[in-house]
Order: sequence, then C-alpha cells, then structure tokens
Amino acid sequence: MKRSFNKLVIYGSLLVVGGGAGFWVSKSQEKPVTIIEKPQVYSEAISKVAVPPLENNNNNQKINFIAQAVQKVGPAVVRIDASRELTSSLPNKFTQPFLRKFFGEGNSESVQPAPRGVERGTGSGFILSQDGRVITNAHVVEGSDKVTVTLKDGQIYEGKVVGVDPVTDVAVLKIEANNLPFVTIGRAEALTPGEWAIAIGNPLGLDNTVTVGIISAIDRSSSQVGVPDKRVRFIQTDAAINPGNSGGPLLNGQGEVIGMNTAIRADAQGLGFAIPIETAQKIASQLFTKGKADHPYLGVHMVNLSPQTKADINRQKSLDLVITEDEGVLIVKVVPNSPADKAGLKEGDTIVQVRKKTIRTSAQVQEQVDKSEIGQSLPIEVIRNGKKKSVVVKPGVFPDSDE
Repeated sequence: MKRSFNKLVIYGSLLVVGGGAGFWVSKSQEKPVTIIEKPQVYSEAISKVAVPPLENNNNNQKINFIAQAVQKVGPAVVRIDASRELTSSLPNKFTQPFLRKFFGEGNSESVQPAPRGVERGTGSGFILSQDGRVITNAHVVEGSDKVTVTLKDGQIYEGKVVGVDPVTDVAVLKIEANNLPFVTIGRAEALTPGEWAIAIGNPLGLDNTVTVGIISAIDRSSSQVGVPDKRVRFIQTDAAINPGNSGGPLLNGQGEVIGMNTAIRADAQGLGFAIPIETAQKIASQLFTKGKADHPYLGVHMVNLSPQTKADINRQKSLDLVITEDEGVLIVKVVPNSPADKAGLKEGDTIVQVRKKTIRTSAQVQEQVDKSEIGQSLPIEVIRNGKKKSVVVKPGVFPDSDE
C-alpha cells in the first residue's frame, strides 16, 4: 500500500515518513515500492568546497576523503530487517453458528484470526557503542514483531527494540554482542550550508550504498519538510537518499556522524532530510534509560501574525479578538489544565519573546520550548490588550494523545 501525506510517501501502516524511509512489502508483492523515477543528481558546486588531503591505502594508492570516511564508518552501519505477521478475522456475519457450520468451521463459539502473510521492511541504522547499542528511525521498526540486524561483515543478530519515539521518529535497538565497530559523533549545530555530506545506508536493499552531496540548508522546520507532527529541525542535503536509507548516518568530510537520514520529498530530486545528531542522541539516551522520551509541552495553539492575518482575524467577530500587533505569534487556543493555562496565558495573547529571544514565528516558539526542561521556569513575554506582560510557564510532559 502506498499513500501520500503532504507530498511525502508512507509505506504501509508501519511507516510514518517516506522518501528516506525504509520500504515495506507484503509477502505477495514481487517488487519493493519505489518513489524515485529518475536518478538523483547532485550539484557541481561541491567541487568548489575545500577537499581534505588524500592518504594512501595499503596498496600505496591514493584515496580521497570520501573513501576515508566510508572506511572509517562503514563497518558500523547496519541493515535492519523488520517484519510483522498480518492477520484478519472473519466478518461478523460469518460468526453465527449456522454459517460457521456451513463454511466448515464447525460449532466453535470463537473465530480465530486467519493468517494473511508477513509484511517485511528494510531500513538502516548505525552502532553507537561497542556493546551493541543501535539507533535508527522509529518508522523502520515501529509495530514490528521481529527485527534482525546485519553487520557489514555479514554477521546477523536479533535486535531488541528498546524504545521508540514517534514524536521525533527516533528508535533504539540492542543486540547482544561485544567489541563491535561504532561511529564517531560530530556536531550538526556547527554546520554551514555548502559543506560536504556523505550518506551510507541500504537503499532498496542494496547494502552499504554510499552517496555524496552537500549540506543544502540547516534548521528546516517539520512544517517545511511536510511532517508537521514531528518535533525536529531538519538538515537538508542533496546527497541521494532513497527508501531503505532511513536510519542511516549522514557524515561530514571527516567521517563524523552529523545526522540520521530520514526523509525525502517525493515530488522533487535532491531534497533529502536528516535529524541532527544532537537531537537523535538526546532522544536515544532517554530511550535507552527509560524506554521512552519526554518532550516539553505548553498546551497552546498558535498562528503567525502578519498585517494580513491581523486584518483577517479582526474581521471574524466570532473569535471575539482584537489584534493590534502586525508580527509575533498569536495564541488562538489554550488547552484547559495545561501548563500554559496554569501559568495564565490566554487566547489573544501575542508571544513576542521566549527566554529573552525575539519571536516572530510559531516554529521559533517551539524551538525554545524544545530546548527547555520539563518542570523548569520558562519566561515568556506577551502583548495583551496592547500592553506587555511577562508570564513564567513550567513546561509539562507532552501528552501521549491529543486532549
């Protein structure tokens, strides 16, 4: 099954984000689903970026920095195969005793689910520590019954899913092994557009595939990427990413992991997105420690203000709001009993500062909330009825479901 969501492709019910996603196929399908119709092309501008010096390999042949990075990290990149059994029950009308007898089910008082086959998916991941801690995307393993992890040298291990966080699309596994190769972690927060980007993964089941490009942009919001339900600021790259790359590492020119490949836009070429490694590591640490990740939560619905937005809102008498600001972030709803409600934030307040940083978009508000600590004071400055007012909110834990 394939369906689109905000121009990203979702593969089967186990997947959340597509494009860079692992791909899922039923046992009856002959070929994996693919969304790329033309080969990826990366910019010739990368030739203008400074290239690290070449080194010699064992055969005294010079190898470039890309090959060096791949040799360094490749052994720690794994293939993740996940599967789940699909079942179905008989329709209600066939549960009557007479019909069960007619269809050869006897007089049994219960109907057992009938097997329908197995759904399988393939993605990527990378090893964080020599004792077998592995990180990947949540949509690669979420809902699976069985997970296997295959190393570059062919060794296969059973993977135990330790924790899954759909909010950031991060998951962690544990395999029982020691002295494993593991990656070196870099810094995504220090990236500059135009730097080299190297992706390693298993696109469409082609193990240990290497692609190269540049960092196209940083700090892309989840709304810009097309997955507004995720709480991530993405790295954009033109290194080719395909189904099966999900969960694999994005490297800098020194072979350090700076991100985890996650998605592409299905309607474009050269638009891949990765979760910054700082975000992935932070969530992974929580998942390994307690099996889940907690996210700071205010409990407000917001809209970005502009002169046009202000005019539109003021014309809607049903909202009972009079907006005087041309910019900032308007609170249009406060969730009852939420941290925002308890702190005194109100519908019609315009957020202009969070943690003493000027705010112009709701994405900037969310970014500051994500950087805050649950239960710790978060100063917010709003404009209410034309006057500035300071409010201190103590973020709570993001609820498991919508209130």
